[in-house]
Parts: sequence; structure tokens; C-alpha cells
Amino acid sequence: MPAAKKTYLTRFLIWRYKHISTKNFIFILSVIVGLLAGLIAVTLKNITFTIESLLEKGVVFSENKGYFILPIIGLLLVFVLAKFFLKQKTGHAITDILYSLSKKTGILSTYRIYAPLITAPLTVGFGGSVGLLGPAVASGSSLGSNLSRLFHMSSKTRILLIGCASAAAVSSIFKSPIAAIVFAVEVFSLDLTFASLIPLLLASVSAVITSYFFLGDDVLLNFEVAEKFAIKDTLFYLVLGVITAFASIYFTKMYFAITSLFDQMKSSITKLVIGGLAIGIMLYFIPPLYGEGFGFINSLLEGNHLNALGATPFDTIIDNIWIVIALLVGITIFKAIAMTTTFAAGGSGGIFIPTMVMGSALGNVVAKIINNLGLGFNVSETNFTLIGMAGLIAGVLHAPLTAIFLIAEITGGYELFIPLMLTSAISFLITKNLLDYTIYTRKLAAAGELITHDKDETVLTLMKLDSVIEDDFITINPEMSLGEMLHEGVAKCSRNLFPVVNNENELTGIILLDDIRGIMFNTDLYHSTKVKDLMHDAPEYIIYEDDNMKKVMRKFQDSGAWNLPVIKKGKYAGFVSKSKLLTAYRRKLINFTR
Repeated sequence: MPAAKKTYLTRFLIWRYKHISTKNFIFILSVIVGLLAGLIAVTLKNITFTIESLLEKGVVFSENKGYFILPIIGLLLVFVLAKFFLKQKTGHAITDILYSLSKKTGILSTYRIYAPLITAPLTVGFGGSVGLLGPAVASGSSLGSNLSRLFHMSSKTRILLIGCASAAAVSSIFKSPIAAIVFAVEVFSLDLTFASLIPLLLASVSAVITSYFFLGDDVLLNFEVAEKFAIKDTLFYLVLGVITAFASIYFTKMYFAITSLFDQMKSSITKLVIGGLAIGIMLYFIPPLYGEGFGFINSLLEGNHLNALGATPFDTIIDNIWIVIALLVGITIFKAIAMTTTFAAGGSGGIFIPTMVMGSALGNVVAKIINNLGLGFNVSETNFTLIGMAGLIAGVLHAPLTAIFLIAEITGGYELFIPLMLTSAISFLITKNLLDYTIYTRKLAAAGELITHDKDETVLTLMKLDSVIEDDFITINPEMSLGEMLHEGVAKCSRNLFPVVNNENELTGIILLDDIRGIMFNTDLYHSTKVKDLMHDAPEYIIYEDDNMKKVMRKFQDSGAWNLPVIKKGKYAGFVSKSKLLTAYRRKLINFTR
């Protein structure tokens, strides 16, 4: 940072410390983060819509005759930009943020502020079957993280500002400030206290005002409930909850299956070509898979399924309602495949909006089947389309409250609150019981790096193993005699534990003072007894590369030991004591909950 700028910042920080309390400054920062994150979301949408508009008007292909090969062009552009200009790989936005919260105290690189503004519009604008919410959250969160660092805020405030940015992104895109706050709390496991609620509220409101200022009253999903909830339809909404639950499980498992398949490919170019061609083939037969899919959802909400499906190879038989249902089922099945293939091939985007698209198609399918079975039942297809979206959000993201409040705000009222709660709750409960973790969290949970609403687990996740390792133990060699050990070790150390290491610094055992207390004054044994004759294994070992703090705590609990050795890259690295671990845990807990 230039000296002049550094001086100005230092002067401002000194002035701020004198005149603005930390609490009020956090409120100010939350408003700024909300405005900027809202502006980022608006910018992302406008860039993407501009690209789509240019392509639709025939700049590349007249009358969209060759639209199905556009995704491979978009993926190629993203690849070139990422490799030669950005020089960073595109990652999964929400997963990367969750990792940063758990292992880096919320520190995100500045690269993540601008990279999604370039890669996401190219991916989505050229037909990649992903959403813009994830990139908007990633960019806004990085902005909030770096603002907190610029103004020397604590790690707890940094995490809160990341939550503010996430809420702002949702609020700006959907114009739903309440659902935005719930999203930040559910997805990022923020504590909803009064101290955090006000900043989240300020950021969310700031973002939605920004969206109204630049976009007016236009909304991505424009719908008002015409048919209210009827008690006679309760059973059908319960059935929809079960169906969306299993669709959510399919969505998640398909994501990991395709990702695993592409991970086996060594070349990025191979992934790009295979992925681009696969997406193109799917688009040729199912055009609604192109891009985000808000046009598809809006057409279904208007009751115009022909417009939603667009031009397909099956147009000659589209007047048959069961063909329509089959095509909508195809969208339900292939949206997950197209989305994951876009990611795996190197595209940039989010999964939230594809989840909504899949849910809308599935809800509409269930309603059409009920209405056309010839059993005399009649349900609202538009209502089922909305409730289907909620069911998928609740199941795929494990965010039932976000699902309920988002759809309620989109529809401008709470007429569907009961079916929203029924379907979302059932979908969430079934999915949660069969899948412990989501697309966002499974990888982190497997590594023990996931922040949860459980304070104990969260504090352990935030703790660093390095902070509790003690390396001031005197090491002894297994070939030492008892006399040498007493002279070189016991006499010079106040510890009652001695690690035994060989010449390669590998731990071969330990000796406790209690192990030699009965013979330490027997001089006849000083030369005849070796350390290797007295040493024994530690009750448990902490493996630096594999064990997180939760595992370390469990090892202490299971072994009953007060000190456990740490092995790093096969070498002795020190000890962790139970007393120091519990002291560090208590301090972190106090700081976390203060």
C-alpha cells in the first residue's frame, strides 16, 4: 500500500476509534457491504442478460439455430480466461466460503471479488445450465472479507460481514430480504443473535434498495397467488414432499457421481470438450436446460407449458398432455445432469437456481398427473410449481426455512404458507435422514472442516492444532543408558514425560517419570539398562495431517491420557496436553459466544 494511502487509512482508523464505537461501525460496514453486494448481483445479472440478448438477436447464430453448441464456446472462454489471465481455478463458491470460515477465519482472496463477474456471465450467458446466485454470494463475500481486513475488524466481525454479503446477494436477486437473512443463517450456520440480526437486516435491506434503484419493480419471478390453499389438497402436498425428497437425493447423488467421473479425467481440455458436447446434446433435445431457467419457471407459473418447453424435436406430438409430462420429467432428470456437467467441465455458477428449476418442473409434473388421471381430482398447477421449488430447496440445500420464506416473498403473501411448511418439512426430514450433508458441505464434513449450529463442534472446527502443540519436551535416544537419561533428561527438565526418538527424529516410544521412579536411584542399573528397555507406546497418537480438533478431543477422551504425541510427516513434532487443549477451547468458546 502506498505511504500516502496508508497514512490516510491510519488517520481514519484513529479517528474511527475515537468517534465511532465498534458496534456502530459494524452497522455502517453492513450497509456498505449490502449496497456493494447488491450492486455486484445487479452487475452479474445485467452482464449475463446482455450476453444472452446478443446471442438471441443473431450476433452469433440467427434464430438460435445453433444454440446447442454455444455452451462449449462459453466453457472455452472461461478456460482461457482462468488459465492465462485470472490464473486461478474456478471453484464451488459456497463450499469455498464455508472452508474459509472454518479454516481461515473468513479470509477470502481479492481474486474472488472480480473473477465471478467474468466467468459466471460467460458460463450462463452461453447456455451453461447453472445459476448466478453462487457467484454473487462469492463475490460479495470476498468483498465483505477484505473490507473487514482493511478496517482491522476481528475474525468474528469478518464472518458476520460474509453473512451480510450472502444475505445481500439473495435479497438483491430475488428481492426477498427476509428469506435472504434466513439463507445466511441456515447455509453459513450463523448465530442469529440481536448483535448479528441488525447487521444482516441492514445489509439485506440495503441490497434490495439497490436492486430496486437499478432494476425498478422488475423481478425474476413475477407471480401472485390466485388460488389459495384448499384443505382437500393436503394429502397431495404431503405426496409432493415425499417426491421432492427423493428428487433431492437423486440431485445430490447425481452431482457427486458426475463430478467423480470427471475427476478421473486428467486433462482440463478433455473435460471441457466432453462436457461441452454433452451439454449441447442435452440442449438440442431439451432447450429449457439452456442457462439459468427463469424464463422456464415463469412460463410454468403463467400456465403456458408450451412456451416453457420451447421448440423441441417432439413438436409434432406436443398436443398430447402425456408427452408434455414426459418432457417435463426429462427436464427434472436432466437439469441435475446438465448443471453438474457444466461445473465438472470448468464452468462457473451456482446450484441454487438450478434447484428451483428442477423443483418447478417436478411440481408441475405432479399437478398435471393428478389432474389427468381421470379420477376427478383438480389441483392448482401453478401452486404445485411453487411448492415444488420449495421442496427441492429444502431437500437439496437442507434449508427448509429459506425455501418457505423465499417462495412466500416471491408470491407476495402467505396464502401458501401451510403447504410450503408441509412439503418443505417432509422433504427436509427425509433427505436429512438419508443424506447427512449437502453438495455444499459433504467434502468439508468428511475432513472435519464444517462449521455447524452446534457451538461445541463449531469451536473445535475453528481451533488450530498448531496453537496447542508443545515442543519443549526433552527428547532422548533409545540407545541411551538409564544414567545418561537421568543426566541429560530428568535433571534438566521439569516435565514428567520424555519422548524417545531415533536419529531420524521418528518417535519410537515414551517414558514417564513414574516408569523409572522405582529404579532411578539404583546406580547399579545406570549403565546396564537402556532407554529402549524402559520405553513403551503412547496410549494414542495425533496425526497432524489427518486429525482435526474434534478427533483430537475424542482421542483424549477414549485414551484417558493427559498428553498425546503429535506425528507430522512421520516425524515427532511435539505433544498436546489435555489441560492446554481445554484452556484453548474455553478461550475460543468465550470469544465465539461473546
